[in-house]
Amino acid sequence: MKMSGLQYIWDSILQYEAVLRSPYFPVFFSITVYLSFCLPFVVLDALSSRVAWIRRYKLQQKTSVSWRMIWSCLALSLYNHVMYIFPLSVLHWYWRPVSYTVTAPGLLRVIWDLFACLLLFDFQYFVWHLLHHKVPWLYRTFHKVHHKYTSTFALATEYSGAWETLSLGFFAAVNPMLLGVHPMTEMLFHMLNMWLSVEDHCGYDLPWATHRLVPFGLYGGAPHHDVHHQKFKSNYAPYFTHWDKLFGTLHSE
Repeated sequence: MKMSGLQYIWDSILQYEAVLRSPYFPVFFSITVYLSFCLPFVVLDALSSRVAWIRRYKLQQKTSVSWRMIWSCLALSLYNHVMYIFPLSVLHWYWRPVSYTVTAPGLLRVIWDLFACLLLFDFQYFVWHLLHHKVPWLYRTFHKVHHKYTSTFALATEYSGAWETLSLGFFAAVNPMLLGVHPMTEMLFHMLNMWLSVEDHCGYDLPWATHRLVPFGLYGGAPHHDVHHQKFKSNYAPYFTHWDKLFGTLHSE
């Protein structure tokens, strides 16, 4: 029987099963993927003040990203990973060891499960986000940190306090378990979720951006979320627009 492409990839990943089972792997995976996704936009930020064709795609063209802002965001993200995510990864490794099946999932199943995980996370984030804006104590105590910057840029994606980091991270971690997806799909979901989060905060409206690829305005993307950071009282869903439409909180500019 001919081996599928996904099976070949999964077999290649399983060669490093000892690494995957390490309590250090979730933190290494998270920070490496996150910074890799941020890097292209950091380069754009560094060049945008001098290169006109880059600046034309910037959502807030009068703003700029300083190295001080970059280091501040990077330091907080690393701090959260070391102080909060790593201890939880060790506890998870101790109490619930990871098991890996040798059979890869089918392509259609991967696509369906990714979409299901993304839709569920989008709903959870919308409810969490709406509450943390509508309840003043929640906003002041937990979410205000993330709104330090009214002009979005990639490394501001994870500029948040411990509660926000852990609660949203909990949603992302538990959804694949709730939906019973394959470990390979779980990895792909975390990568996709991080990419879309970084793209939401990148501060650019690029021609190949996700919101331009998804038709009928179903996906908000970077312009959608940039308006949220400016206005504060609209566009609470991270990705799709249907929840904001239903609750009358959709705002476009």
